[in-house]
Amino acid sequence: MQIIADNDRLPQGTTVATIGMFDGVHLGHLTLISEVKRIAAERGLKSAVITFAQHPQSVLRPDSDIEMLMTVDDKVAEIGRQGIDVTVLMNFTYELSLNNSRQFLQILRDRYGVAALVVGYDHRFGHDKTETFADYVNHGKELGIDVIKAPEYLGEYAPVSSSIIRRLIASGKVDDAMRCMGRPYTISGKVVHGFHNGRGIGFPTANVGEIPAQLILPHKGAYAVMVNVAGQWRQGMVNVGVRPTLENGPQLSVEVNIFDFDDDIYGLPITLQFIKFLRLEFKLGSIEELRAQLTRDRETSRKILSSLTK
Repeated sequence: MQIIADNDRLPQGTTVATIGMFDGVHLGHLTLISEVKRIAAERGLKSAVITFAQHPQSVLRPDSDIEMLMTVDDKVAEIGRQGIDVTVLMNFTYELSLNNSRQFLQILRDRYGVAALVVGYDHRFGHDKTETFADYVNHGKELGIDVIKAPEYLGEYAPVSSSIIRRLIASGKVDDAMRCMGRPYTISGKVVHGFHNGRGIGFPTANVGEIPAQLILPHKGAYAVMVNVAGQWRQGMVNVGVRPTLENGPQLSVEVNIFDFDDDIYGLPITLQFIKFLRLEFKLGSIEELRAQLTRDRETSRKILSSLTK
């Protein structure tokens, strides 16, 4: 896949494109991408996704503090895995937001060679949000761009949107988020030193640090997860929270117990796939009660994760 930066240019009339934030690259996005690829193949043109390096809300409302489902690099990589020819990484700026839909279409034509633009069934673009799809079609005719409405995603878990998935993850419903995304919600970081409490109670944990600050974390609690570390996927369970029973203070941590694994992995990159919520975080009366609860959590997690491969 070719990656085009904001200031790069593509030859005129060479791409069939779609445009959007594409945070999470969920099943609704995949419907749109599939339509772009189909039309591009029919016309002998390149398929393209034009996406933004910044969420528009973070530019227009800097105090919005929006949390994302993916880093920009992960988003571009996932788009590439879908078989798109070109991804354009466009800078969203306040000046860009002042363009009306006709001006915006002209930018896409002149900069990125857009001959046809596939628009999500409910997508709006340009400064004037009152314009309709028919207006986009008319502007496109004037500019020599076919504007095409993509089919609506009508899968089992429709409607799907990035904002819906964020709300699901924020409430701990990571299994529902997985069904909307078509894959588990994933975060990556680095194994860093923590409080070293887990080993003393028979549940050694890897403390996951250096998680990109813009990513949303699931609601506090315990989850069954798949873990990739040292190049291998393993089963595990993770706690997102403050470890109230161990009284380690208010700092939020992400600590994963990897099943049947006790290697030294400090400093290594680590990736977690959140599969299923187990329980809320709560304070137990003693270390013995905590050990018993973690034992139950591990048994439940094994059952959940083993069912993935059946």
